[in-house]
Formats: sequence, structure tokens, C-alpha cells
Amino acid sequence: MDTFDAIYQRRAIKHFDPTHRIPREEELKLLQAAIQAPTSFNIQHWRFVLVRDPALRRKIRDEYGNDQAQITDASLLIIMTADLLAWKKDPRRYWQNAPPEVCELLVNWMGPFHEGREWLQRDEAQRSIGIAMQTIMLAAKAMGYDSCPMIGFDIEKVAELINLPADHVMGPMIAIGKKVRDSWPKPGQLPLEELVVENSF
Repeated sequence: MDTFDAIYQRRAIKHFDPTHRIPREEELKLLQAAIQAPTSFNIQHWRFVLVRDPALRRKIRDEYGNDQAQITDASLLIIMTADLLAWKKDPRRYWQNAPPEVCELLVNWMGPFHEGREWLQRDEAQRSIGIAMQTIMLAAKAMGYDSCPMIGFDIEKVAELINLPADHVMGPMIAIGKKVRDSWPKPGQLPLEELVVENSF
């Protein structure tokens, strides 16, 4: 599928075929596309939690997910999380294929950039999650699947269910699969004149 077609055709789908399964090779293709998304310092701090257990999905839907059908019915449910401290966990591995002088420069810069700036660590994690989410959703559309980004769930309770480490942060979920019902027409985009600012406000 053409990139622009994927962008314009991607919609938040609420109704999925609960019997459909994404083949393992296609799932891997989707995840390999996801990790092409950029991250600051290439720290790749997203962690994709694939919720496969039907009982766990049902618990999330019934108790903490506002009974959203896509939680249980989608072929794939990904909870987007990120490691806030990935920047100091063996950072050389993020630049192992770079020229030595580039690796040295960036690895030595990584610590001072992040150290003591918890707000920045969290902001960077959420930015990276957002970019990876869009990459996943567009890749899914290009592969013939539909998706739904989701924030309508109890973040703290779901974090407990998946045993989220203390140094990680929760992001949204993405439901991916075969739709059984179209979404309503797009509600409307604001005009560019209202959204684009040249040089300064």
C-alpha cells in the first residue's frame, strides 16, 4: 500500500473479528517495522507488551478497560511501555555499529543529558512511544489490518497486572486485527490555516 494511502485510510477501529489470528511471520514483520521508529540517542526504550492470554485480556476489559470490545476481540493487543532508565543500561549497545568516535561521543553525552532530569526521561519515553505507535498503526494498515490506539483504561491497575517494572512507564494500548465494521466518517480536520504557524506566534 502507498504510504499516503495508509495515512489517509488509517482509522481507529472498534470492532474486530475475534476469530482472526495474525500469522507469526506477519506479527514479526509488524514488530520489526515498529523498531525502525526513531528514539533520542537511539536508546530504543520502548517495550512492547503483547497480551496473548485470553483470561488476562478479559480481566482488563471487564475490570479496567471500560468494556471496550477491541481489548478481547482484536488479533493482537499491544501495551506500549518504555524503560525510563534505558539511557544508562549498557548504552554502548545502542551505538555498536557506529564509528568508534561517534559511539564515544554519544555514549558520553547520554548520561549528562538525562541525569537528574526525570521530567525529560518521562517526556522522551512518551514521545518515543507515540512515534512507535504511529509506525505500528501505519505498518498494520499497509499489511491489510486495522488498529485502534487506546487510553480508556485504568493505567495503574493494568500496570500491576503486567508487573510493570518500577523504572518503566505506561503508554497507551494498540488493538490490531481484521475489522468487521467500518468506523464512522472522519469527524473533520481543522484547516491548516488554524494549525500552521510560520516562524512565531
